Amino acid sequence: MATQSLSTPTAVKRRRKPLQLGGYLGLVVAIAIMILPLVWMFLAGFKERDEIYTVPIQWLPGAYDLSNYAAALAAVPFGNFFLNSTITTVIGAGLKMLLGLTTAYAVVFLEFPFKKFVFGLVIFALLVPQQIVMIPNFTLVASLGWINTYQGIIVPGLASAFGTFLFRQHFLTLPISILEAAALDGASHWTRLWRFIVPISAPTIAAVALVSIVSEWNEYLWPLLVVDRSDMMTLPVGLTLLQNNDGVTNWGVLMAGTVLVTVPVLIAFFALQKKIIAGLTAGGVTG
Repeated sequence: MATQSLSTPTAVKRRRKPLQLGGYLGLVVAIAIMILPLVWMFLAGFKERDEIYTVPIQWLPGAYDLSNYAAALAAVPFGNFFLNSTITTVIGAGLKMLLGLTTAYAVVFLEFPFKKFVFGLVIFALLVPQQIVMIPNFTLVASLGWINTYQGIIVPGLASAFGTFLFRQHFLTLPISILEAAALDGASHWTRLWRFIVPISAPTIAAVALVSIVSEWNEYLWPLLVVDRSDMMTLPVGLTLLQNNDGVTNWGVLMAGTVLVTVPVLIAFFALQKKIIAGLTAGGVTG
């Protein structure tokens, strides 16, 4: 009887409660680790220099003053940096999406020699650190005369193995009957991709777009290598001009500039997050 009582649904629920509480506690700790630095960065943008160095930490500023933001905008050409980042992000993320879609379509729906080997190369590319190919890429870009140009920033990073892999895994789950019916109607591969595949792949496209936009916008090391003129700097690289302004780092001004860089990414994140949820919800409704 005692053994039977331990296997009742009530006993199982009681055993699960500590595991659930532990999971929730770990989730709260993880969220706090991610959120607290962002909160401190946002609040530090309103603080005076002395308030940032107080011990213990003074979280709230004495007065919410926008002087740090004004100083950041006056110290460096943020408008020019923002334009450069927008151009490289829109073009770079857009081309990554296009190349990922077309490559994944070819790997899944076309028949050609060594198809599995080609996909193996895509997987291998995921394992290669960016730092390994950085010097050869820089040598090639320099030989082409692409230093301090948009193409020098964008082109070396267009091969998106992550996007190709994610699209390929999603395309394998699609019903092949749709494409077979389209082929019988005389639709070309390009028509099948844009008229049938893309509309039903909205969640995956939104996910890849989000990763690509954030990656392009936050890219720092590569633009730092290929750009040495202030008129071609992107926002992450331009922030370095604030770090040693007047010989002493004013962390309030630097944090204000960092907030200005982060806000567009957050807007893109929340906008595409809604599309991902809407696409998943629409795909789950049947009948």
